[in-house]
Amino acid sequence: MERFPADGSRDHDPVADPVDWDLRYRIGDTPWNRGAAPPLEEFLSLHPVRGDVLVPGCGTGHDVRLLAGQGARVTGIDLAETALAMARNHPPVGDEHYALGNLFALPEEWTGRFDWVVEHTCFCAIPPLRRGDYVDAVVRALKPGGFLLAVFFLDTGVEQGPPHGATREEIASLFDPFFHLEQEWKPVRTFPEREGGEMCQLRRKN
Repeated sequence: MERFPADGSRDHDPVADPVDWDLRYRIGDTPWNRGAAPPLEEFLSLHPVRGDVLVPGCGTGHDVRLLAGQGARVTGIDLAETALAMARNHPPVGDEHYALGNLFALPEEWTGRFDWVVEHTCFCAIPPLRRGDYVDAVVRALKPGGFLLAVFFLDTGVEQGPPHGATREEIASLFDPFFHLEQEWKPVRTFPEREGGEMCQLRRKN
């Protein structure tokens, strides 16, 4: 397993994440840990994802394994070492790898490395004030013309997160300067109780 600085020490971190994600996995308080994302399964049933793929906030690796099983070379990163230990306990299904670390402190050698970034539960989990940093990290990790495939959680009006919802307008303001929006849709397949609460986008890096 790759390992790199997990504390964001490459840059000053003005917004500390209040959640101890590793503790949440250790005590089993992980309601989001329900399997591969149904909207991702829906997309992959129609469109192959190939090449080098980064899955930020991969948790126990459900989406990583789904993508690797279809032939992609997949790297999942997460802050929670317990989650990654659980991911590694699954028999490998393809070319999948896991790295312990912080999305906001990616290794220099990862710059321009990936053909795809697949987002499911990372953007909604980070403090909302770090969303600009999230976009910067994804832009840096992708090759020119690379793709972001995202399942975004819409703003539900809940004040206390995570998950932290986002409006379509906020997502556009963050990503439009760096990405062309190729496709946007409401997924048909979702986890129970998420019907109508997710929005999918496929974006190409400018």
